[in-house]
Amino acid sequence: MGSLLIKNIRYLVTNDENGSVLRDVSLFIRDGAIVSIGKDAPEADEAIDAGRMVVYPGLINAHHHLYQIFTRNLPQVQNMELFEWLRTLYEIWKHLDGEAIICSSAVGLGELLKTGCTTCFDHHYVFPSARSSGFLDMQFEAADLLGIRMHASRGSMSLSKKDGGLPPDSVVQTTEEILKDSERAVKKYHDPKPYSMRQVALAPCSPFSVTPELMKETAALARLLKVRLHTHLAETKDEAAFVQARFGMTPLELMQSLGWVGSDVWYAHGIYFSSEELELLAKTGTGVCHCPVSNMKLSSGVANISKMLKLGVPVGLGVDGSASNDGSNMLEEIRVAYLLHRLKDGAQAPSGAEILRMATSGSARLLGRNDLGELSVGMAGDLFMINADRLELTAALSDPAAFLATVGFKGSVDYTVVNGKVVVRDGHLVRTDEEKLSARANECWKKYMYRYGS
Repeated sequence: MGSLLIKNIRYLVTNDENGSVLRDVSLFIRDGAIVSIGKDAPEADEAIDAGRMVVYPGLINAHHHLYQIFTRNLPQVQNMELFEWLRTLYEIWKHLDGEAIICSSAVGLGELLKTGCTTCFDHHYVFPSARSSGFLDMQFEAADLLGIRMHASRGSMSLSKKDGGLPPDSVVQTTEEILKDSERAVKKYHDPKPYSMRQVALAPCSPFSVTPELMKETAALARLLKVRLHTHLAETKDEAAFVQARFGMTPLELMQSLGWVGSDVWYAHGIYFSSEELELLAKTGTGVCHCPVSNMKLSSGVANISKMLKLGVPVGLGVDGSASNDGSNMLEEIRVAYLLHRLKDGAQAPSGAEILRMATSGSARLLGRNDLGELSVGMAGDLFMINADRLELTAALSDPAAFLATVGFKGSVDYTVVNGKVVVRDGHLVRTDEEKLSARANECWKKYMYRYGS
């Protein structure tokens, strides 16, 4: 696979258990893994002089909906909250096809790479009847094109409007169809080995779009196949009211009754958990992916992240959908998370360095990865670099580990490295022509919206 030397690093934010920040060191990657960090500078196939750089572990996005790229910034949904927002957008999303999937995935993954993200988990659950074959295959194709580490999910919806759910009939599937394709996706793409570039999770959408039967059977299948489980939970008051009316429980009580708690499960959002429920999450090792920008835009609420961290709940960070964010930028998510919880919890809020850990080792834990999330010997060679001599970094690096949260960084990073390979150089994608990708995606977006009638 080759080797990469990053030498003379001005600041190396390791994100290790001691929070070490190293100066004037070199980092050597061979065959995708970090082999050494120190003063020595071994011979390598490629060397980058990082004397002007601050180097961070690659960011890990633990919840996204890449297909939503083509419905961001739509004026008709900008003032809606989740349920009305979903009902409106499902009427557009039901027109998804393969070209829309591969183009939206490539655009979103490209934006993530350019802003320091090296691993993306995508929660895809919209499968229009008659034209959704191969959607996950296309997402992995887009990830391969760009060189990002990809965790995809075989999401699902089985409860349509006529049965009391939110989605239209044309995007729901039977439990049998879902389980069959879930098993296919895992067997074809899931690679559990260290430094894996491809993994699969099973991810029914939410309590208001799937049946309890599907949740139970998906959990059983996931555990048989040894893959992780993911769903939306406790995102809004409307969801809590829906579950209470339909099942006489809170959303987490419902999940517990269906076998959906444990160290192989993580939820997106987790805003409306009681104190007792937070303790249950900590006790069982059930994780939560925090999505602050989306939660703010949809007026969903503020998750109790400060208490989750104090209790030991596994917590990571995600950008959520590109129609509820409306972007794919983990750097923005880090700063917003820091400021939001400072506003809410004051001195009890997580520090800037703790927010960085959420976006790296925290998200890695949600994905079941112990080879990602920090820069130390034996870990994957995933990182990004920012030129410390930029004007906007003047006097800003007294605390490099906190900088991304307290000061923040806007725009593209200088380098992104995934699996020991440079995939962003001087702020631009290395493995594809950005101008051509943008032109193709914009043309695809126009055709897609024409099918919708907009």
